[in-house]
Amino acid sequence: MLARLASAALRGLDAEPVDVEVDLSRGLPSWSMVGLAEGAVRESRDRVRAALLNSNFEFPLRHITVNLSPADKRKDGSYFDLPVAMGLLIASGQVVPSHNQIEEKLPFMIGELALDGRLNRISGALPLTLFARSQGFKSIILPEANADEAAVVDGIEVLPAKSLLAVAAHLAGRDMLARYERALFEDEVSQATPDMMDIRGQQQARRALEISAAGSHHLLLSGPPGVGKSMLAARLPGILPPLTSEQKLEVARIYSISGESGSNGSRGGRAPMSSVPPFRAPHHSASDVAMIGGGSIPKPGEVSKSHHGTLFLDELPEYRRQVLEVLRQPLENGYVCIARAAETLEFPAQFQLVAAMNPCPCGYLGHPTRNCQCSGMQVRRYRTRISGPLLDRFDLRVHVPPVEKDELMGMATGESSAAVALRVNEARQRQYARQGEGVVNARLTPSQLELYAMPDSKGSKLLDTAMSRFSLSARSYHRILKVARTIADIEDEQNVSSTSIAEALQYRGEVNDE
Repeated sequence: MLARLASAALRGLDAEPVDVEVDLSRGLPSWSMVGLAEGAVRESRDRVRAALLNSNFEFPLRHITVNLSPADKRKDGSYFDLPVAMGLLIASGQVVPSHNQIEEKLPFMIGELALDGRLNRISGALPLTLFARSQGFKSIILPEANADEAAVVDGIEVLPAKSLLAVAAHLAGRDMLARYERALFEDEVSQATPDMMDIRGQQQARRALEISAAGSHHLLLSGPPGVGKSMLAARLPGILPPLTSEQKLEVARIYSISGESGSNGSRGGRAPMSSVPPFRAPHHSASDVAMIGGGSIPKPGEVSKSHHGTLFLDELPEYRRQVLEVLRQPLENGYVCIARAAETLEFPAQFQLVAAMNPCPCGYLGHPTRNCQCSGMQVRRYRTRISGPLLDRFDLRVHVPPVEKDELMGMATGESSAAVALRVNEARQRQYARQGEGVVNARLTPSQLELYAMPDSKGSKLLDTAMSRFSLSARSYHRILKVARTIADIEDEQNVSSTSIAEALQYRGEVNDE
């Protein structure tokens, strides 16, 4: 007998249709799986066999052929376990779908089987649910642990199941699975983020952080150890505008594919529809594949997991040169292209880069009270770990000086994140009204800069003088205009004045000029 069920294979952030065909024929008991199945799919034979026997079903002692069509496309993932198991039960006659199930088309099914028949959590439930809806399926059966993630998709009935037995009873029409309803979306839940009021002093760094958030500019913080560089960066998500509905779905798909999407942030993952922009801080031992994405089955890297959010690189010179250089292309283009012999995949990567570094290996070059122990050669070698092209892509470069103990203890509480976020959001709305929804100043093209960011006569003269004196590149010229446009938006100024240009120039100094 033959049974056929619909499934899908993940390709990047999307899915492609796959038919799971199970055939039982006469002959010696055996199992053949065809259709370019990768390791996790081939291993389903042992999981399915144990799950059937431990769920009080019979494992058919026939020649079993499982075909994953189309046969020329690779398939990977443990979510094929459930459709393969149900195909065996239907083909062997142990489960006879009810009349209603046949009339309305069998539900779309995904899930990994434990040896006792339980359904385990899978990766990629959100894009698979989106695919099922696009193919006209009215319902999807999946593990309970993935229900909250899949339920963000409107227009399809989510039926979570605990075990293979529950799915079999549902198809037979004996004990129907209950539709899952989300009680509350994560964007309606207050999520705690570090507050800017914790920072005492550092007025220039706070101002730079606000400008960076308002225009989505890349920011480099330089200064001695313990002055608050990491503390400042960690507070950036709290002043960024919340994600839009479209952005939340884009980010949720990335985390679903990566296996880091968790209900209400469970298991250390990200809540499926959180409105807080992502904040990623990989360790400096990360590889270039971990940073940019890839692998034999390409998966998103840190730059894609930071999409519509922040990628924070602490101790920037400690990262390997190759890891830092792979950031240059996504910083400019906003996406990553992973090329393999069999396929080429594209992952979104519109992130805001924030980095922190010390001025020298010991960290105390230029410190007002502590002496630097590094030689000139050590300092030069340390600084040259960051290439000029990468350094040129930072819109703002800020020196963060140490704060004296007496000054620190006597200072009043700083301005709260809520107050800063209000100004940032207002500046963003001015950008969207002028340039179009979602177009931030950091991503303005040269032609758009001519329309929206050309300075007045005094500002032009000041910028021309700076270009000649400091030998700034064309990229630097454009980035200064972008930052000045953001400063004008924060101050609610229609035109870019010389004052905005002057402040923007303050943030283009060479690293460690202090």
